[in-house]
Amino acid sequence: MSEKTIFSAIQPTNTPHLGNYLGALKNWVLMQNDYNCIYSVADLHAVTIRQVPAKFRAQIRETYAILIAIGIDIKKTTLFVQSHNPHHAELSWLLSCYTQFGELSRMTQFKDKSEKHSENINAGLFTYPVLQAADILLYQADLVPIGADQKQHLELSRDIAVRFNNAHSPTFTLPEPHIPQNSARIMSLSSPDKKMSKSDENPNASVSLLDERDVIIKKFKRAVTDSSSEIVYNENAPEKAGINNLISIYTAVTGKSISECEKEFSGKGYGDFKLGVGEAVADAFADIRGEYERLTADKEYLEACMREGAEKALKCSVKTLRKVYKKIGLV
Repeated sequence: MSEKTIFSAIQPTNTPHLGNYLGALKNWVLMQNDYNCIYSVADLHAVTIRQVPAKFRAQIRETYAILIAIGIDIKKTTLFVQSHNPHHAELSWLLSCYTQFGELSRMTQFKDKSEKHSENINAGLFTYPVLQAADILLYQADLVPIGADQKQHLELSRDIAVRFNNAHSPTFTLPEPHIPQNSARIMSLSSPDKKMSKSDENPNASVSLLDERDVIIKKFKRAVTDSSSEIVYNENAPEKAGINNLISIYTAVTGKSISECEKEFSGKGYGDFKLGVGEAVADAFADIRGEYERLTADKEYLEACMREGAEKALKCSVKTLRKVYKKIGLV
């Protein structure tokens, strides 16, 4: 195993879906064998939007249980709930004093979220990237798995680390982006020109990791395609976005190549293919759903896992925080 540390987090807002799994979470499981992995349920990030307390608590527990259910090994990996480690909030405040207002003003996600939540443009929404920097720098992460929408935030984390290191001598590791080779970009089933999203109001647009088998198959039967019937992948044809997405999902779930998929469904129509994709996804999610139900039935065990994860996170992060306090001059 590499000595390098990877940090990644997921917000507990709605149930993780097929796109989350194939684009990121599946790789979280694979990376455990090659790196020192630290994974978090980023509940503090989620409160920039008003949450219903009882529902929010349930979502935090659900997300934590799902991560174990998909294969995160809590003995091998540090898996914790962000708010269970107060060092994140502490370091975020200190780093905000090393972050320029202009830098935060240029964050495109702040602009996007401000438009979506115009009734609640709070300071946390603005300083969100500083907390994200604290998440990463607190554990001296070498690598951070990111998508295109997170590149700007990682660059800011590096800029903050460089600024602090230059002011006080080397303190933080400069994190590098980690782009997994086998991650898949999964699009909406109802609007294949958009990414699959947990916040999509159309229930047929995404497939939850906890959806029942018949629900999954029905959603794929309703997936948007085109007027053709030939199952061929063509990324240069915008009108084929729907079938391209289904082929991407099928190959990612089954491990088959695009050519193998095309050969398997040669001469068959879209109806047969949609059914085949739906069944493949349902089969892949069956064990995850079963393990999730087992975990959530044992509340004491799940809470014990959370405590153990928090203790491991605190033991690691306290070293960085003490170093920061000392270098700043705090008593």
